[in-house]
Amino acid sequence: MRIHWLPCRKRAPACKKFVMPSSVMLFCRSTKGPSFFNLIVVKMLKQGREEVRIMETQTMQTSPSTQIVNVGGFDIGGPNFTVIAGPCSIESQAQFMETASGVKAAGAHLLRGGIWKMRTSPTAFQGLGANSFDMVRTVCKELNMSLVSEVTDVRQIEEVYDIVECFQVGSRSMQNYELLKELGRQKKPVLLKRGLAAYIDEWIKASEYVTKMGNQNVILCERGIRTFETATRNTLDLNAVAYAKKNTHLPVIVDPSHAVGIRALVPDLAYAAAAVGADGIIVEVHPRPAEALSDGMQALTLNDFSVMMKKLDRILTAIDRPLHKAHKAEVYV
Repeated sequence: MRIHWLPCRKRAPACKKFVMPSSVMLFCRSTKGPSFFNLIVVKMLKQGREEVRIMETQTMQTSPSTQIVNVGGFDIGGPNFTVIAGPCSIESQAQFMETASGVKAAGAHLLRGGIWKMRTSPTAFQGLGANSFDMVRTVCKELNMSLVSEVTDVRQIEEVYDIVECFQVGSRSMQNYELLKELGRQKKPVLLKRGLAAYIDEWIKASEYVTKMGNQNVILCERGIRTFETATRNTLDLNAVAYAKKNTHLPVIVDPSHAVGIRALVPDLAYAAAAVGADGIIVEVHPRPAEALSDGMQALTLNDFSVMMKKLDRILTAIDRPLHKAHKAEVYV
C-alpha cells in the first residue's frame, strides 16, 4: 500500500482546541486497483508540531440479516432480485390479461394491479373494486402468478383475501394505524410504502404497527418523497433504501414509477435501485399508456419493460444479485 501525505507544520494555538486544517489529509491507495481509496482519520501533536500518523480503520457495523418474505413462491430479501409489474389500475379483463402476459414473458415474477385506487381528486377513476374480482381470479389462475394489490380500508381485507397474495399499503395509508394493526392480524405479507412526506423513522415505526400484532412478513417500499423539486413527480430517496437495509431486518423494494412520474426515467431509477442494494422493484406497465385511466405518464409500455428487464439482468449479474428464475411450478412447452 502506498501512502501519500501532506503534514501541516503550523503550531496549534496555545489556548484553543486544535482543529485539523483541511490541508492535513492522508490518503491510502491500494495496489489492488484504483477504486480502493480510503480516507483515514489521523491524529497529531508531538514535540511542539503536528505529526500525521495512521490510525486503524474502523470496520462498518454489520448490517442485520434481512428477513425473507415469501410472496407467491418467490423469496423477497434473499439472494435473488424480485420484479413486481403490472398496471396501475385493473381496467378490464382484456387489459389486465394483456399486461400480465407481457410482463410475465419479459421476466416479471409477481403482478401488481389496483383494485381500489386512492386518488387526489374524487372525480378521478377510483378502480373497479368488486367488479374486478373475477378478472383477477381468471388472469392469476391462467398465468399462475400472484397479485400484489392495495387495500385502503379495513373492510377490504376480507373481500380480497382469497385473490390477493400480498396486501399493499399505499403512501397515503402509511399512517392509517387501524389498517396497519388489522393487517398485522393477517397471515399474508404486507408491502408498506413510505408516506410522501414521511421521515424514515416514521416509516419504520409504521411497520412496527404490523409486526407487533403478529405478522412479521413486512416488505418496505421506497416510492419517492415530496421535496422542493418540481421537475419530477417525487424525489427517489435512495438514502432511505441504504439506511433501511443497514438498520432494519426487513426487505426493501423500490417503486421507480411513482418516484419519478416520467416514463423515460423509470428504467434508470430501477437500475439505481438494484445497484444500491434494494431487494426488488415494483413497476407500472400498460400496453397503451396513453389510454390508461390512471398514471399513464409513468407507465412503461410492454416493449419498454422488456428492454429494461434485459439491462437490469446484466446489472444484477455484475453485482452478483441475479433475478429470480421462473416459478418452479411452471412447465414450458
